[in-house]
This record gives sequence, C-alpha cells and structure tokens, in this order.
Amino acid sequence: MALRRALILLADGAEEMEVIITSDVLRRAGIELQYSQVTLGGLFGMEPITCARKARLLPDASVDEAAKEKHDVIILPGGLPGSETLAKTAKVGDILRSQLSCGGFIAAICAAPIAFASHSIQKGATLTSFPGVRGKLEEAGYNYSEDRVVVDGKMITSRGPGTAFEFALKLVEILVSAEESKKLHEGMLLK
Repeated sequence: MALRRALILLADGAEEMEVIITSDVLRRAGIELQYSQVTLGGLFGMEPITCARKARLLPDASVDEAAKEKHDVIILPGGLPGSETLAKTAKVGDILRSQLSCGGFIAAICAAPIAFASHSIQKGATLTSFPGVRGKLEEAGYNYSEDRVVVDGKMITSRGPGTAFEFALKLVEILVSAEESKKLHEGMLLK
C-alpha cells in the first residue's frame, strides 16, 4: 500500500487533545504526518503554537511549504481561538478547496467545522461539531447530526476532545483499513 500522508493545520488556541490524539493514532497506523501553523493575518511560519490549555507545539512545516505537497487528508483541530483563526484565514479555504478538487479528504473536529462554513466548503453536507457552534453551521446551510463522527463524502467531522479517538480511528479506517483501525482500537485498550 502507498504511503498515506496527513496534514494538521495549527493555529494558536488549538485543542491539544484533538491534535495529539489524532496525530498519535495516525502515526501508529503508519500515516506520515505534518503539523503546519496558521496564524491570522496571512503570516505563515514555524513559531511554536500555544494551545488552548497552554501546551506548546512546534510545527513541522509552514503552511506555504506544506500546501505544495499532496496529502490524503487535511485535518482542522478545534479549540478557541484556533478554530476562529482557521475560519478567518483565506489560505485555509484555498487549501481545503484544492484538497477536495484533487479527490482528497478534509476533516475537522470540535469547533473547527466553522472553517468549512466560512470558506463555503461543501454547503449542504451533513456534519457534526461541538454543540456550541451548531447554530452557525445550520445557518450556513449544513445538515447537522449529533453522531459522534460523521462522514459525508470526502468530509469527516467529529464533536470534540471526548470523541478524538473515534475521529482518529475513523480516519485510519478510511485511509488504511477497517482492520488496522480495529487493531489500533484493541491495542490502545479503548472500549
């Protein structure tokens, strides 16, 4: 099987659990992963990201560098103000549209689906999110589900930190196999 690649777009205020759990599970499945920073105002760089609970993460690449490469999935973690930054940054919309036009997957967890809405990505699709942003998504024309993980075509969404393992395992199922997802689920002693 070909090497699978994922890109997580980071902004200050990203939710640590959603970034770390997702990246850890994907790496356990053999998926090559990059972290890339997004900062408001179009400044892209390699400065450490301060997450929502003050953990600091160091990006692997700038958004400009990472956007030049092909990824099987682009992942947006939630957290505030990280999700708002992703939603306000035009480059994020460009990356998401490019990803879909190449047949790749896009994924968002917690409040991050607001970036889909602000960048007019797949309006009318069914998705889920952190309950606090449901109204924004419905107003933007999305069909809302309270399922813990929702897949609609090439879009995968999930609810928040408590669903991060399910989200990551669904990505493994889609990108690698259901068997690999099950193996990881059992190996990590998840219920």
